[in-house]
Amino acid sequence: MEDYKEIANNARKKVLEMVHLAGTSHIGSNFSCMDVLAVLFSKLNLDKDLKDDRDRFILSKGWAAAALYYFLSEKGVIPKDDLKTYCQPGSKYIGLAEPDVRGVEVAGGAMGHGLPMAVGMALGAKLSGEKWKTFVLMSDGELDCGTTWECAALAPQHKLNNLTVIVDCNDFQAMGTTKEVLSMEPLADKWKAFNWDVAEIDGHNYVQINKAITESFKSTRKRPLVIIARTTKGKGVSFFERKLEWHYKNIDKENYIKALSELNNNGK
Repeated sequence: MEDYKEIANNARKKVLEMVHLAGTSHIGSNFSCMDVLAVLFSKLNLDKDLKDDRDRFILSKGWAAAALYYFLSEKGVIPKDDLKTYCQPGSKYIGLAEPDVRGVEVAGGAMGHGLPMAVGMALGAKLSGEKWKTFVLMSDGELDCGTTWECAALAPQHKLNNLTVIVDCNDFQAMGTTKEVLSMEPLADKWKAFNWDVAEIDGHNYVQINKAITESFKSTRKRPLVIIARTTKGKGVSFFERKLEWHYKNIDKENYIKALSELNNNGK
């Protein structure tokens, strides 16, 4: 198995730098899904040529765009030097995932939009007899959206066994905890009631992440799969973790140095 811990730690350090230099926010949301993305992007059929038979990945929680740009650069889809322009004046690399960037399939960030587009892609591939897979990474806040549950009903109806949803359950939404705003627990039971295959994992345990994502590629699947990844918002830096303010705050020089020091120690 690849050294996913090192891959994810390097990703956190680069995204930390990008967000700091840009004076932007959403570091907590980027960090919560980093371990899942480290494993997923190691397995996606996605190369610099973006061939038609490539797997499709949709970042529905588009405010984690910095993490997506990083992994696209690691795949050679976009130049690594482009990361220096993240959220700089005139740059196409803005703080929400936008299809102006090579490798970004659709716009992400408007909550509840990613899964409907993923269902459309998966259905199109199935009707055309194509073998590529569709993956969508959602926030747990998007579970508040009606479009999510419309798609949850639609995908099994069309036997979309080529579709995998990953829910980044970091327990926070923009205005509070999911428990305070609108709890969807028990979440696994709800997806099962819609006739999905369900895997519930620790979203920072690489063995569990690897097993769930490996299962998602198996041709023996009969139904769409949802991976409920229980994560920690801001994972990797102690003073980011489980703090709603790091959904909004930018990272000044003092906090950047402190956070980078922790990440450097995590890599040892």
